[in-house]
Amino acid sequence: MIKKLKKITFQMVAGANVATILLMFLVGFSDHLNPVSHPSLSNLGLAFPVFLFINFGFLIFWLIVKPRTAIIPFLGFLVCYVPVRTYMPFNVSHDAPAGAIKVLSYNVWLFDTWDFPEGGPNAIVEYIVDQKADIVCLQESMISGDANTNYLDSVMSKSYRYHDITRDRPGGDCISLYSKFPILSRERIKYKSEGNMSMGYKLKIGGDTVLVVNNHLESTKLSEEDKSHFKSLVKGSLGGDTAKIESHVIYKKLSDATAVRAPQAETVARYIRQHRGMSVICCGDFNDSPISYARRTIAKDLTDCYIATGNGPGISYHRNAFYVRIDNIMCSDDWEPFGCKVDSKIKSSDHYPIYCWLKKRPKP
Repeated sequence: MIKKLKKITFQMVAGANVATILLMFLVGFSDHLNPVSHPSLSNLGLAFPVFLFINFGFLIFWLIVKPRTAIIPFLGFLVCYVPVRTYMPFNVSHDAPAGAIKVLSYNVWLFDTWDFPEGGPNAIVEYIVDQKADIVCLQESMISGDANTNYLDSVMSKSYRYHDITRDRPGGDCISLYSKFPILSRERIKYKSEGNMSMGYKLKIGGDTVLVVNNHLESTKLSEEDKSHFKSLVKGSLGGDTAKIESHVIYKKLSDATAVRAPQAETVARYIRQHRGMSVICCGDFNDSPISYARRTIAKDLTDCYIATGNGPGISYHRNAFYVRIDNIMCSDDWEPFGCKVDSKIKSSDHYPIYCWLKKRPKP
């Protein structure tokens, strides 16, 4: 009787494991669904780490209790290899070779000026300068007050001879490029948005003209109250009915924003294709998870530098229990990326910066 009960229990656990893998597969490839056509399914990718870690838990369980059955979760990881690597890549680290350039992308959250004295010093500005990157792409780079503006200009001009600051409108979004290489031209990539934006720049790097695309795609539209409610949901401190209502409101807002973001990503991808044959570096705050239509669409003809050379989930947004990698650096095939990293040492912004070294591949 005990032996039969044990067998039934193992069969039920195995069935639950198979169901987890099926859900992991469906969620992992949800980035192929266009959010405009399937808004209610557009954010399923956010749930991928849940199924990933549940399957890992099954793997540990089977290895301890019945090692031969560990083949089930192992096969699950193989079947879902693409989304697993997209969400949590593991790579052998290599030092950047001589001649590689360093690219830094950072949503600076208005430089967190409310936490620093007027006119500096400012930890975010000092961090950027200390990184000694060759190309710096910033998002939400508005800075208030003449003293703060003068401080930013004086500090950054010592390290970067070339720069461009573009504001959507007075009081609107702002993205910036600081470069050690000459800026030949600049162009706004036009798409529908209430305030977010993308810019294309042509830089002269050695003997090449390189297209640098700096993005700040549509924000989630969640208010501070929404974010606070989400944090409470994660902690389990909201009552049943309240939790149900708030989760529906938050998911609806996320879905609506994703549907707006999709055509923006398509426009950026189309802009990059229009410059086919040109060397490309694309980066910025995509406001979407690694397993998302927006990231997959833009990365389609590019190398995602974090997936190619980074390690772990690389969480770049770290406030209000929204722990996810939404900041990216990508490049065309003529670049070889090295050591892409999300740097969690500086916490002044609600984003961590992401950086990577790029080395030109030898021409065939």
